[in-house]
Amino acid sequence: MPGLEDLYREIILDHYRTPRNRGELPVPPARHAEGHNPLCGDEITVFLDVQQVDGVDVVSDVKVSGQGCSISQSSASMMSQAVKGKPVAEVRALVRKFKGLMSIEVDDAGAADVDVPLGDLEALQGVVKFPVRIKCATLAWNTLTQALDS
Repeated sequence: MPGLEDLYREIILDHYRTPRNRGELPVPPARHAEGHNPLCGDEITVFLDVQQVDGVDVVSDVKVSGQGCSISQSSASMMSQAVKGKPVAEVRALVRKFKGLMSIEVDDAGAADVDVPLGDLEALQGVVKFPVRIKCATLAWNTLTQALDS
């Protein structure tokens, strides 16, 4: 399916050339975590502002900074768009779903039943063909999880 692969390539390049939610948030009140992939030099810092809305924790703002390959930076940009404004429980479900897309087994119960749309994130599914690049694609997601847990 060359047409679909070309579309996915364009989505990845668009997020790499014009990253969304780039920058930093003041810490505190924002949470932050840093991630590194020593194999290729990717570096990501994720800043999260989590607010209570009607008794539910919601990611009210997210910013990403760092440098690295097109896969790591595109994934971080797409991730930031996907989680902004979402309840933390839905964000965690999205993390599980994305890791499933990357063929990473998730130990969480119910992960197979996650019904969260991936949207543009599906453009990264081709990364699975290159196992060494999976770490690039999941770096921002692992860093996001660290920030949520902090």
